[in-house]
Amino acid sequence: MIQEVIITTVNPQGVCHIAPMGVHVEADQYIILPFKPSTTLENMLATGHAVINYCDDVRIFAGCLTGHRDWPLLSAETIPGQYLSAALAHSELSLERVEDDQIRPRLFCRRLHTVSHRPFQGFNRAQYAVLEAAILVSRLGRLPWQKIDSELAYLRIGFEKTAGPQEHEAWGWLMQTIDHYRAHEVSDV
Repeated sequence: MIQEVIITTVNPQGVCHIAPMGVHVEADQYIILPFKPSTTLENMLATGHAVINYCDDVRIFAGCLTGHRDWPLLSAETIPGQYLSAALAHSELSLERVEDDQIRPRLFCRRLHTVSHRPFQGFNRAQYAVLEAAILVSRLGRLPWQKIDSELAYLRIGFEKTAGPQEHEAWGWLMQTIDHYRAHEVSDV
């Protein structure tokens, strides 16, 4: 199973990095597959730790991909690290082994500690649309524009029916990023 989460890692100086990522969960093991190069990968290899943040504020997913990265953090309880104060729950992980790869190494982690902060009330269709649009933004340059445009057209249907202020803000950030990328891609041709 793959869970869409926010990963927080710190570098050896204690500076936190926040990144949305799909994490593979197999029994009690978590497998993180960051692309090379990435700050998440560098931090995990340097410190041996990460925090999985289970979050329903889709602005954080969208924000990490669009330059809005200033989210309140709290200190982890059992590892040197931080978690999002907006997290519904968080799990503190220890890196056990690495399977290297030229593109996406596999980081096998063990959960050391989990804390539940608030109950999950479920996602509405707009939140789902923002998550899927964020995944599309993370693949700009790797997917054809026809695929991106058709996916966004479908996602926009549910988004327009159920979005609240937070979802509108996140969607706006993503659409600005797509428009900016498209404009620069066309001007570079």
